Amino acid sequence: MTLRVTPCSDSARWNEAVNGFNGHPQQLWGWGKTKAEHNWSVDRLLVADDGGKVVGAAQVLLRRLPFPFKALAYIPRGPQSVPGRELEVLGAVSDYVKDAHGPVALSIEPDWDADGEIAAGLPAAGFRASANTILIGRTLILDLSRTEDELLADMSKKHRQYIRKSGREALEYRRVTREEISKCLAVYKQTAERAGFGIHEDGYYLDIFDNLGEDSPVYAAFSGDDVVAFLWLSASGYTAFELYGGMTEEGEHLRANYALKWHAISDMKERGITRYDFNGLLNDGVSKFKMGWAKHENQLAGTWDKPLSPLYPVFTTALPLAKNGLRKLRGLAGAAKAKIRR
Repeated sequence: MTLRVTPCSDSARWNEAVNGFNGHPQQLWGWGKTKAEHNWSVDRLLVADDGGKVVGAAQVLLRRLPFPFKALAYIPRGPQSVPGRELEVLGAVSDYVKDAHGPVALSIEPDWDADGEIAAGLPAAGFRASANTILIGRTLILDLSRTEDELLADMSKKHRQYIRKSGREALEYRRVTREEISKCLAVYKQTAERAGFGIHEDGYYLDIFDNLGEDSPVYAAFSGDDVVAFLWLSASGYTAFELYGGMTEEGEHLRANYALKWHAISDMKERGITRYDFNGLLNDGVSKFKMGWAKHENQLAGTWDKPLSPLYPVFTTALPLAKNGLRKLRGLAGAAKAKIRR
């Protein structure tokens, strides 16, 4: 059966398709719009069968690359489709992307289990495992169809204690307004400086808030008018996905992140969302905190590339070198900023 791929320019129709296939929030219209406003372009593709029924969808992000590579095509946590047609939809999308955009490769980080039948079929579909990861495959995903008592029972004893303790502090836990985003970003800058990671300019985060709207709730712990901890999510009809978070020293002392995260999880559960993705596990303190929320881990399919150009082998060598150089530049810039503040 031949599949037909058609670009979609209707935001309501697009989000309806993504949610109808239990898609990921990084496949929603607002996420693509934000990336398109910040150095990417986007092509949203609906895939239909011979009868015209839409059986899949993929939001493809395109990043212009230096000559001679032309561009990179990237599908974050997609595509999505009717069950059983995932690889068929992906094949139709990759053929379209090659013809329409001529990129060096199509890179995907699908929301599929690593040990599932779908991921096992990727090599036969022409995809190669890649180390050029953007979204970490090792993560923790809570099943929000379980009761709150079941979720609490699956946590570490320390986490349950700190949820109760921080919940008793004189803090207010709630959604933030757009006017309060600046307070969250001030906390994020403090957190980034302490931990030594780079962040975007404020406008990027405000664009996420504006473009995703109700699909990107931000929660905070307030001490009076001050934000002492915040947690920023994106959410489709099926999955909640952690984007950003941070704490002040006061928030850390009060363990505000425990009650705050539980508040966000409970709100997502009440909204009818059944998956809560902590967005990656590493071997660091933040991941240790994440791992205390359940007794299991999840391993998604990871990063896969389909070469679409003879230049792909050169690209796989050049990209890590370019990324390392960018990290060094960001590190030097961060050190310079810290020196100026002193």
